[in-house]
Order: sequence, then C-alpha cells, then structure tokens
Amino acid sequence: MMVPGVLFEELGFTYLGPIDGHDIPKLIETFKQADNVDGPVLVHVLTTKGKGYQPAEADSHKWHGISPYKIESGQVLKAVGKPMYTEVFGQTLIDLAKQDKRIVAVTPAMPTGSGLIPFSKEFPDRMIDVGIAEQHAATMCAALAMEGLKPVFAVYSTFMQRAYDQIVHDICRHNANVMFAIDRAGFVGPDGETHQGVYDVAFMRHIPNIVLMMPKDENELRHMMKTALDYNEGPIAYRYPRNNVVGVPLDDVLVPIPIGSWEQLRPSEGYAVIASGSMVQLAEEAAEMVKREGITAGVINARFLKPLDEQMLRELAVRGTKLIVLEETSQAGSMGSAVLEFYAEQGLHDVHVQLMGIPDRFIEHGSIKEQREEVGLTVENVCAELRKMAVQSSYGIPKTRFPS
Repeated sequence: MMVPGVLFEELGFTYLGPIDGHDIPKLIETFKQADNVDGPVLVHVLTTKGKGYQPAEADSHKWHGISPYKIESGQVLKAVGKPMYTEVFGQTLIDLAKQDKRIVAVTPAMPTGSGLIPFSKEFPDRMIDVGIAEQHAATMCAALAMEGLKPVFAVYSTFMQRAYDQIVHDICRHNANVMFAIDRAGFVGPDGETHQGVYDVAFMRHIPNIVLMMPKDENELRHMMKTALDYNEGPIAYRYPRNNVVGVPLDDVLVPIPIGSWEQLRPSEGYAVIASGSMVQLAEEAAEMVKREGITAGVINARFLKPLDEQMLRELAVRGTKLIVLEETSQAGSMGSAVLEFYAEQGLHDVHVQLMGIPDRFIEHGSIKEQREEVGLTVENVCAELRKMAVQSSYGIPKTRFPS
C-alpha cells in the first residue's frame, strides 16, 4: 500500500511513474507507452522548479514570476519607482491587524503574489494558505466569519472564479462578514491572457448581500480596507489593479467611507465621466485635455460598484448630463450595465449613457498599455467621445424629468 500507484490503480487508472521529468528520452518513451494503454492513464512526473539554475532551484516562490535579474548571480534588478498596490495592501493589513486581533488572512497558494509574506512573518498564527483550493478558501472564510473573526480572502481576480459557487452559497447566502481582497483586477500585462482580472465585477455584482469597491489610488485603498473592517452587515470586497500606485500621500488615520457614496472630482457642465479604479486617472487626463477646447466634463470617482450612488445618478439625470461610464472590466455585467439598469427601473429612457469597457472577447497577452489600446480605453478615445457629445449637444441639453 506504500507504492504511490496503488491508489490510482484502485480508481481504475493505469499508473506510470514516478519518472524524472528532466530526462527527455525517458519522458518520450513513457508517453509512447501511455498512448498504447486502453483507458485512463496517470503519468507521475517529478521535476525541480528552475532546474539547472541554482538561484531558481533555491527559491521557487521568488522565481515563480521574476523581473529582470543578473544571470551570473540571480540578483533581481529592482526598478526604482513607486510600489505596487499589492505592497500597499500587505502593509496596511499588518497595520490593521495590529489594532484588531480578529483579522485572519486566507489565501489559496498566493502568499507571495498577494503580498502576504510580511503578514505571515508578523502574524504566523493568523495566516492560512490552503494551497490551490479557492473553493475551500472561500468556505473556510465563511466559517471563520461565523465564529466572529474577520477573514480576508486574498486572491487574484482570475482565480476567484473557481470559488463562485462557494461565494454564492457559503458566503453571500449566509451573509457572512468576509472581506475580499481582489488583486490583479483589470488588465494584468505580463501575467498573461489567462490571468486577466476583468470578470469578477460581472459575476459578483448580481449576488445579493455583497458590497463591491475599487479605489482611485493607494490612499483610498487603505480607507477601503478600514471600511471593510468596520463593516458588519455581510461580505464586502475591494479590488485593486496589477499596477504601480499613483504616488499620493497616505493618511495617518484611516476612516470608513460611507457605503455607496461616489466622489465628484471635477464639476460638470453637460458631460461627466463616471470612472472606477485606475480609469479615474485616465478620465481626469481626458477632462483636462477637452477643457482647453471649451468642453467642461465632470469626473466622478465611482468607488462603489455596488451599491451605486443612486442619489448622484438622479441628480445627473435631472441636470440632463450626458454620461460616459469608463471601467477596465468586462462591459457585459459591468457597473455601466448597473447604471443602465438603474435608469431603466426609474423609467428614465432619455438619459444619454455611453459605456466604455472591455468587449465580449478574450484579450491576448501584452503590456497593460497595449491591452488598453486594443480595446479603446485610452485618453484619446475618451476625448473623442466627449467631443462627439459636445457636437450632439450644440443646441442645448434636454432636462430629464422623473415619472410621478
């Protein structure tokens, strides 16, 4: 019973192995043998990560995804610049955990990528890595929350898809007070096509009881983490991109943000861009450019993707403001879809809403800049849409009336 293959043979598999995964002739021979077997076959291959390069063999976590380095020594060439959002999340979680002993971090085999290694060293008894088992991580978080703890489910957007059923049934249906830290939200650049974090809004927005947030900068992320910690009415998520931070000053004291409140960053005169996350900065650049042409476009930081700021949406409709909803997420099921749904429910069918998001297709590998250009999420395209609105409104903007 100690032979590795017995278990698989009992399940009906033909077991071949273990074999040296670095022995190419042996691999080819084994695969040919497997091809001649009737029924399911399990080939057990043993490999060493980074085989042949000592620095990589010695630290598989660090070398899972590596930036430029000196090949002679393995020394990573760190770029001088702003930190990543992931680093801000990790440090802020440590700061909050020092103040609140209920915080427990849970991650499915992503302690390094999710920025939790410093947390695990500071609080080894409050860090749980469940391995590649997103479903289990979600259910564990639900159980921890029901016992009065404050679990933080730290996960990449693309991998959270695996836990959809558990998020619905174990967390949201029970209204468990789980905090989701959704990393790699939006385009992911070098992480590749399979890692695009553009679907989580669509598959979470429709689930009852959950709150969804996205910050415009790293300081707002910190306040959102405090908001989530103080929130006691159910699951709440903050999503953040695989980008360097904006570089704004960080507040010493963190305070909760009123749930569902948006922030008007620029006043509007007929036009406004409702943007979320990193798109807020892009919207501000576009508004500044068209301002030189006499177009005054407002910019709204839609920091809550659910619930929406319905009061602000009503005010914009009453003023006849033409809107662009700008977001780096799948356009189907997006916050923009939610805005359209809101106006339809209110019977406001003449509100002009232009959606700018990611079309209904998979986006291939490339830099974040290239990916944004491919789908039209650029300053130039936002300016073009605002100019088009200005031409259409040259004879005035009709006022919207709410049905009685």
